[in-house]
Amino acid sequence: MSTYNAGPMVYKGIYHLFYQYNPKGAVWGNIVWAHSTSTDLVNWTPHKLAIFPSQQADIKGCWSGSATILPGGKPVILYTGIDPQERQVQNLAMPKNLSDPYLTEWIKYPKNPVIAPTPMSKINASSFRDPTTAWLGPDKMWRVLIGSRVNKLGLAVLYKSKDFNHWTLAKKPLHSAEGTGMWECPDFFPVKTNGYKGLDTSAEGKKVKYVLKNSLDETKHDYYTIGTYDAVKDKYFPDKGMIEGDSGLRYDYGKFYASKTFFDSEKHRRILWGWANESSSVKDDVRKGWAGVQAIPRKVWLDKSGKQLLQWPIKEIEKLRGNQVKWPSKILEGGSKLEVTGVTAGQVSADIEVEFEVSHELKKVEVLKKSSTIHNSFAAKKVLQSSLNKHNDNTTYGAFVDLDPAREPLSLKSLIDRSIVESFGGGGKAVITARVYPTQAIDNQIKLFVFNNGTSSVKITFLNAWSMNKAHIS
Repeated sequence: MSTYNAGPMVYKGIYHLFYQYNPKGAVWGNIVWAHSTSTDLVNWTPHKLAIFPSQQADIKGCWSGSATILPGGKPVILYTGIDPQERQVQNLAMPKNLSDPYLTEWIKYPKNPVIAPTPMSKINASSFRDPTTAWLGPDKMWRVLIGSRVNKLGLAVLYKSKDFNHWTLAKKPLHSAEGTGMWECPDFFPVKTNGYKGLDTSAEGKKVKYVLKNSLDETKHDYYTIGTYDAVKDKYFPDKGMIEGDSGLRYDYGKFYASKTFFDSEKHRRILWGWANESSSVKDDVRKGWAGVQAIPRKVWLDKSGKQLLQWPIKEIEKLRGNQVKWPSKILEGGSKLEVTGVTAGQVSADIEVEFEVSHELKKVEVLKKSSTIHNSFAAKKVLQSSLNKHNDNTTYGAFVDLDPAREPLSLKSLIDRSIVESFGGGGKAVITARVYPTQAIDNQIKLFVFNNGTSSVKITFLNAWSMNKAHIS
């Protein structure tokens, strides 16, 4: 079983993906850190296990954590271990040989744990996990967040350190939100207010906003807010209008959880990794022998409005494109559908980009006056998990895309690969990941359609589709 990623990073031009893994089965348990590397984030080479139970501080499991690049380019990992008392504690590991770009061997700090809940801290030892990538403050002290809760109050607990070995609990959490429950896999990082480039986690400046993401244990959804960070008071303040919890902004409105970003110093971008868990039953997962896949890595940056993030599949994924189908502009009448031939028949993977224009039909639409509570214009996008297996999760997913169809086209990009569909609406303003397990639409029975279920016509301004080749996993 492979589950969510634990410590993505880049070191000496090599990308590293560590991830939670059960080497003994397809269900949760016996959790260790598996490790794979890549030069392009597409083709991967697996290595031997990086971190596994071997100390009292992690003897009952090595759970999620994050990698931090220290000054001089030295990577270190903070991760949650389960000790003999079933306490969740934070441990430190470092590479055994820094001259090895693949970092195949990791050693643990002999005095682990470096962070542990104490009676004075009043921290719930069963809700204290998933340290973030650390960042340097203006006082040159390291800071790290750990997810926690007090009843229904979600917490991003803050610790500080001068040397990365000895950590002190801050007087107050960086941020908290009532009614959100346990915060798993918190992520905290800066974004530029202008442009697409990513920032190092320790970056600061005038044209910088901050993103705080939390994975909600109760609903298994990731949500985020955008705001400001007071590095002196160590407090994060979401911008006005930001909503905490499930009703707020989400990276993905489908099967996407326990996500984590890292700064790609090679290409100056921030990359988002997410775990697409299964929609099939545990019984089916055991029969398959595996459960959980990683979604395609995404580049993330701040929208020019400053009110949300944009996401897009990394450029490298285009290396897998094969046969292309390209349509000229055409009208799609209401209630009709057109088959896209030449791309999916006999294929299991596809990349489709399509753009629609509906402005010519808006003359027939009743105009609503703007108000402070009504957005000017929205286009809704839905993905239905279709399956003949009644034991599968067949939830219908939907999201709103904030755009004005009178001034901009409606666009959709979808990546399809066997049992996973990732769809990006409005240039990455809304994303939905779905898991599907077809029993009839397989091999040569796979068909791709563009359809219009409305009554008025729409204009397809362009459609590009590619059959996708397989990534190389050695």
